[in-house]
Amino acid sequence: MKANGTTVKEILANVPQDRVEPFNKLHEVILKNLPKGFEPAISYGGLGYVIPHTLYPDGYHCKPSEPLPFAGIASQKNSINFYHMGIYSDPELLAWFVKEYPKHSAQKLDMGKSCIRFKKFDEIPFDLIGDLMTRMSAEKWIDTYESAYKKKPKSTSAK
Repeated sequence: MKANGTTVKEILANVPQDRVEPFNKLHEVILKNLPKGFEPAISYGGLGYVIPHTLYPDGYHCKPSEPLPFAGIASQKNSINFYHMGIYSDPELLAWFVKEYPKHSAQKLDMGKSCIRFKKFDEIPFDLIGDLMTRMSAEKWIDTYESAYKKKPKSTSAK
């Protein structure tokens, strides 16, 4: 489901009525805990939290005109989804999150690679999401991203 709007403000204004409060609260928690270097923006047509081109001019390898994505939220058909690329790319961070989740929500963790789906809006673990957002700096995300996706220069060693 594509977000309804072309700016962060428009997306927030067009969230379905039954999701306005939890969606906006999730956005506010993310903003409050967003490390320096990240900013809210439109990312792939949705509400994202990115490293802007001013800090990372190369942009995203799949589409360099897009800023480097890190996290995002979306109102989908049956859930509010939270995306966090740090969980996908850092096994220690993932293990921490999976261990902590049951301490913060009675809802069973419904998770894909980087996507966490919240079907019961009163069970969104806002404090845990806030804590998660503080656990990876922009610099660490750039290093992690580059080590996984940047092409390594070919070795010029003599035979």
